[in-house]
Amino acid sequence: MIRTKICGVTRVDDALAVARYGADAIGLVFVERSSRQVTIDQALALVRALPPFLTRVALFMDPDPQQVRSVLDQVPIDVLQFHGSEPADFCAGFDRPWIKALALSSSNADTFGRYAGADAILLDTHAGQAMGGSGETFDWSGIPELPRPLILAGGLTPENVIEACRIAQPAAVDVSSGVECRPGVKSDSLVQRFINSVNEVNRDG
Repeated sequence: MIRTKICGVTRVDDALAVARYGADAIGLVFVERSSRQVTIDQALALVRALPPFLTRVALFMDPDPQQVRSVLDQVPIDVLQFHGSEPADFCAGFDRPWIKALALSSSNADTFGRYAGADAILLDTHAGQAMGGSGETFDWSGIPELPRPLILAGGLTPENVIEACRIAQPAAVDVSSGVECRPGVKSDSLVQRFINSVNEVNRDG
């Protein structure tokens, strides 16, 4: 069963659509230079609109430890996702499940091995160098064996996610720009189509 996360949500209406169409997780970006950044107040409004059992993921990129703790103290977050050059011991230091985002083009077996303690490894095109959400894909057939479950990201859309899932066989997929009208504003119809496409893969086995 491939799970679906919609990342970079900034509006309550979009959070409700994510829940309505059956996504498994929502991503909240706490990175100042991101066009999808949310404040604490925005994040609280978003998570309060969500139904039970929808996973709330907080995304950071080379944060100060106090920033992460401040978010966790104020917002009910289930999972942390790190997109910078954070070492594994940093990622593991907040008493939450954590995901490490890595760029396939700049990673190797040693890099993946350093994050064997992660709950999952997310492969994107820009992780560790720049924010995701670029809309760029990579070669899904070139993914090596990973020490942890794969979350596939990077340029996914309703049109290509079925092929991506069939080639890469991920545990989950993560989309942001591929379901947007503009950065931070999701398209209701694209969210629905994306989730329906993943559900089609799951039905077909």
